[in-house]
Amino acid sequence: MNRYIYRYMLPLLLLMISACNVSKKMQQPDLALPANFRNGTAGDTSNIAAMPWQNFFTDEQLIQLINDAIAHNYDVQLAIKNIDAARLLYRQTKWNYVPALGLNVTASTDRPADNSLNGLSLHQYGLGNHIEDYSAGLSLAWEADLWNKIGNQKKQARAQYLQSIEVRNLVQTDLVYGIAQGYYNLLMLDDQLTIARRNVALNDSTLRIIHFQYDAGQVTLLAIQQAQAQRQAAAELIPQFEQNIAIQENALSILTGKNPGGINRSKTLSQVIFPDRLATGVPSSLVSYRPDVKTQELALTVADARVGITKAEMYPALRITASGGVNSFKASNWFNIPASLFGIAAGSLAQPLIQHKELKTNYKIALLQRDEAVISFRRSVLVAVGEVADALVKIEKLQQQESIVNNRVETLQSATANADLLFKSGLATYLEVITAQANVLQSELELTTIKRSKLTAVADLYRSLGGGWK
Repeated sequence: MNRYIYRYMLPLLLLMISACNVSKKMQQPDLALPANFRNGTAGDTSNIAAMPWQNFFTDEQLIQLINDAIAHNYDVQLAIKNIDAARLLYRQTKWNYVPALGLNVTASTDRPADNSLNGLSLHQYGLGNHIEDYSAGLSLAWEADLWNKIGNQKKQARAQYLQSIEVRNLVQTDLVYGIAQGYYNLLMLDDQLTIARRNVALNDSTLRIIHFQYDAGQVTLLAIQQAQAQRQAAAELIPQFEQNIAIQENALSILTGKNPGGINRSKTLSQVIFPDRLATGVPSSLVSYRPDVKTQELALTVADARVGITKAEMYPALRITASGGVNSFKASNWFNIPASLFGIAAGSLAQPLIQHKELKTNYKIALLQRDEAVISFRRSVLVAVGEVADALVKIEKLQQQESIVNNRVETLQSATANADLLFKSGLATYLEVITAQANVLQSELELTTIKRSKLTAVADLYRSLGGGWK
């Protein structure tokens, strides 16, 4: 008995104790994140990404557009279907611990040759010239999870299910940003169209005065031609802006899952206001808020589980099988109980040996894939930190540009008004007037572009921090 224990049971016991190291938890990578974002506020742990998008954006038309997009956008709907599929796969892994149960019902007949051994035997015992066999039974198979392979399969499926949720969150985050970006672009185009029309009206007034002066012999035909060219340059902008407005409205309509059409809006670009101070939190919070970063973190969990699965496959598998039911060579006696009852039970401990080194190769590949997941996770965090830093510096510098260009616009508007008065009084030439009008037109258009860019940068900061999916 002692020899049996030392020879068989002790190695098996040592092998089972070593199983504790098969699926040990992998160490999480060190991200080496900075304490604060570049251009961010030091020591501020509050974060606008924690705000639901309904609270971050205040424009009612924009909120309605985002609501429609989340409800009807096809990318969001596809992401939801992927979540449903991943949820079903995750639930299925919970059944891996349960023995597999099957029902088998078979009926067969065999007509052996009369000169064969089976044929001679049938004739010898007076059983006719054919063999019948009828069987009905249940079969059961179960594998013990000695090395936590099933546990890692469940862990892998759960992480993949959570990944599908984060993908859906990422789709919504990008969608919210895309809707806001398109809406602010639409407001900019509205302002630019208004500026162009106002400038055309101003050019019409100047052109009428030049016509009067030409009739009085005070200017040449060249003055009329240059004024007309100035007006035509401003008028050309109107159909361009109208075209861009229609295209932008169509794009927003498609994002909301609707046919191309008009977009309601009641505010101007200058009426959209965000707080001067936007809390960004600390870089470590990106792992909690950014869906793409969380997806990469879950990919690392999937890779960890895969390492455990491939390593467990190199260890012995304990399998238990059983079957039972009724069996008879005559249909009339098929369900004759207990004479037709049969039962079989077996257990096996299978240890893979060579298998062309496939199992070991799979394990090494899983380790490499885990290293790749670590690199991808670190890269996603680094990219996220960079995007936040970019958005912060854009907001800061665009605010400075807006202040400078706004002052320039006020100066040029005053200069245009003065040039018009001086021109009407005969103290300024038509060239000074049309130059002032051209300058103020370009400056006003540039100011609307900067305002739009600043609002877009604010929305981009919200997206970069991981906001928009709550």
